[in-house]
Amino acid sequence: MSHSSSPSRAPVAWIAGVGAVAGLGAALARRFAEGGYTVALTGRTPQQLDAVSVAIEAAGGRAHAFAGDVASEAEVQGIGQRVRALGPLSVAVFNASSAVRAPTLEITAEQFTQAWRTTTLGGFLFARDALQALLANGTGAQSPQGRGSLLFTGATAALRGKPPFAAFAAAKAGLRSLSQSLAREFGPQGVHVAHVVIDGGIDGERLRAGAPQRVEQAGADGLLQLEAIAETYWQLHAQHRSAWTQEIDLRPFKEPF
Repeated sequence: MSHSSSPSRAPVAWIAGVGAVAGLGAALARRFAEGGYTVALTGRTPQQLDAVSVAIEAAGGRAHAFAGDVASEAEVQGIGQRVRALGPLSVAVFNASSAVRAPTLEITAEQFTQAWRTTTLGGFLFARDALQALLANGTGAQSPQGRGSLLFTGATAALRGKPPFAAFAAAKAGLRSLSQSLAREFGPQGVHVAHVVIDGGIDGERLRAGAPQRVEQAGADGLLQLEAIAETYWQLHAQHRSAWTQEIDLRPFKEPF
């Protein structure tokens, strides 16, 4: 579904893993829309995507909502075709994940597989489709930013696994390894691949609804702010190709690590 009144050939930012308006995917979409990009929004829930899209357009941006499952090869390919029709893809962000939380002996094979499918397989399918579009930016290879950017949202669990997040940690570690493999393969071809480790709680709808006590305990400035995280993704995309970041970690100044 599109809320844009006319097609635009502005550069396109494709964000996968867009949920609530007060979530990271939506914040990333807002930041790139503010930067003049046409944003393509992908997530599971059409109603949430439409809400984000409407808000972006109300602020003067251009947004298109494409609901789908990132773990479905056919759906990702179909959405990818629609994204490429909007204009030249300049940045693709994979922000989807499946947060399975349970003691290890209580995690079912189905839950473990689902975490891997959404986070790791989904990351691969999304990246494979986005890379084809980014590599098609032939002239962009000579620009200071290269052909474009492929950015992944990571987590503390990607670096160290601990209970009750065995499934989530395994999936996020796999995504991190994928990002490193892609960076080594496609960096030399002009595509900036970066992995962003979110090391701390995000001050968004998911945490406020699911763990209000953690929000209260964190206190002022104890959680990562959505706009601040989104600004880092924007800066990663803007980096000169002579000094690209492959991995960066973000945390509140009060977060122990």
